[in-house]
Amino acid sequence: MREAKLRQILKLFEESDIEELEVDHSFWRGTRLRLSRRRTVDAVVAPAPVIASAPAIAASSVAPEPKEQVVDDGLHQVLSPMVGTCYRAPSPESEDFVRVGKRIEVGETLCIIEAMKIMNEIPADKAGEIVEILVESGQPVEYGQPLFKMRPA
Repeated sequence: MREAKLRQILKLFEESDIEELEVDHSFWRGTRLRLSRRRTVDAVVAPAPVIASAPAIAASSVAPEPKEQVVDDGLHQVLSPMVGTCYRAPSPESEDFVRVGKRIEVGETLCIIEAMKIMNEIPADKAGEIVEILVESGQPVEYGQPLFKMRPA
């Protein structure tokens, strides 16, 4: 299934009142896509690289992103927007994106979360100073799990 066809299916699904949609493009069981309005997306991906990017498109349009939250101590928590593996540096030999005490700007990369073999940069939503780092590099993280505490600027 080509990306243009996938985008067309996603657009039709978004514009309709259909609760669930399942596509089974066979050629020896190559593609299967299931969309549901109950905020779940299941996909079995064919070996073709174009299909591998399809779940990321569908998931980003369906799942809400968690926001930074104010906690009792006046600090903001940066929450994980997805399930995956958190990496604090772009490579094992590189320095971490942030460290305790570092001043950060809006949009600055805080970490990378790998989900489904896709590296997703997690940007800062607010400017401020990193007060605490709550995850280790290579650690699995859950949706909504606190990653960092920061003092807003």
